Amino acid sequence: MSELVTYAYAVARDADGLAEYAATLTGVGESVALVTSDRDASIVLVVSRVGADDFQEAALKRHLEDMAWLESVARAHHSVIDALATRTDVLPLRLATVYLDNARAREMLDDRAAVFDEQLTRLAGHVEWGVKIYADPSAPTPVPATAEAGALSPGRAYLRQRRAQKGVRDQVYQAAQQAAERVEAVGRQFAVGRARHRVQQGDLATTGDENVLNDAYLVSMDRAENFRSEAARAAEGLHGVRVEITGPWAPYSFAAAPSGSEQPMDGPTS
Repeated sequence: MSELVTYAYAVARDADGLAEYAATLTGVGESVALVTSDRDASIVLVVSRVGADDFQEAALKRHLEDMAWLESVARAHHSVIDALATRTDVLPLRLATVYLDNARAREMLDDRAAVFDEQLTRLAGHVEWGVKIYADPSAPTPVPATAEAGALSPGRAYLRQRRAQKGVRDQVYQAAQQAAERVEAVGRQFAVGRARHRVQQGDLATTGDENVLNDAYLVSMDRAENFRSEAARAAEGLHGVRVEITGPWAPYSFAAAPSGSEQPMDGPTS
């Protein structure tokens, strides 16, 4: 039997009945449990014990190239975090964060207790919304035929059509930029933070459209529905553009200390 190591899902603010609730969840390995801090009793680390063989450096490198394994672990990881987020404030940790044992995990929790307390306080009562904007330049508006076009040679007619198609593609990207500006305006009105992520390409892209924006917004719970409904309308009246809103999530993109990819918003305004 493989030796066990400690897999960590998140740091959380302790709450009545949280340990009992965590034990009912299905995670990556054994049953989910809480590791308490000796330095700050209000902060806990959410963990499971998992087989060491799967999370040693070489094995983990191989696993991260196995989309089926990665999807399975990611689903289990996020399901635990999302379930706990309904009961308390959480700071999600990076996928496949492991420690040698619970004692080492507790040392980390104690060492960073003050930082975790500050982060939990900052994010209390807030959720994350994901906003993706997609452009579809491959399905342009048909170019209307004209009497003049019928008199052109095949070569000139082809060049004219290509120029027209390029013009429509440019219009689609301009429309996508306009949608992005609308979303940003909604963020200034309702959100307190924004995180920029790389657009999804290759295996991460789930549609044939081109992902041109992939942002996350931090929004207080009492403004969450306002943000969602307004951001979802950002593509209205714009040809070839689609907006996808996901969430609300635990604040995955804002759990670490603010970095260059996280930007405070001017608002929210009242």
